[in-house]
Amino acid sequence: MAITVSLPARKAGAVVLALVATAALGGASAASADSSHAEPARARVTGSAEFMLPYHPDKDVRSFTFDAVAAPYTKPVPGLPKGLPTDARGTVKISHYFAELNKTFTAEGKVDCMVTGPNTATLTAVMTKVAPGGPDWVGKRLGFSVHDGGKDKGHSKDRVGLSWATVNMKSQDPDKEPEMADVGTCMSSAPYAPVTKGGYTVRHAELPPVPKG
Repeated sequence: MAITVSLPARKAGAVVLALVATAALGGASAASADSSHAEPARARVTGSAEFMLPYHPDKDVRSFTFDAVAAPYTKPVPGLPKGLPTDARGTVKISHYFAELNKTFTAEGKVDCMVTGPNTATLTAVMTKVAPGGPDWVGKRLGFSVHDGGKDKGHSKDRVGLSWATVNMKSQDPDKEPEMADVGTCMSSAPYAPVTKGGYTVRHAELPPVPKG
């Protein structure tokens, strides 16, 4: 047998308000609980830009495209079963148009390491693809650096750096041609080359502590 209890309109309204308030508080508590377990922000570098080499003015068009995000402690290695706080993933794309040859060279790599500071980042990538006729880069690690300088009067103040060309040379023998050294994870030069078109965004995040357990 169903039992129905009728309440005066004023009391019924008070009960409804009380239930709504309780539900709201419960929702807020749940949201607070969820936010306390929310994943922390990850460092990230994105964007595409052309740049110039200040020591070598020419008509070539050079560009880097980055889509990299931090993935701390995801790449175990011998002796470091949890991986490193600088572990990262994503892609780097290189494009270089040689004006004298009227030809564009391209390459692509997978990001393996990244570390950031306010408005700056250094990352490395192991090259996976190189266009025919390009350098012997497949399987090699290259380093990049980025400075997110914003804009001034509509022009980008960003800069990039790279781990080859005029840097990362082994000790030179006067009787031999200079030889490039291997690049370690997250290693590159300072971002010395000014961006001429496009730009980059660096989202900084502190390196997280070693996971427990």
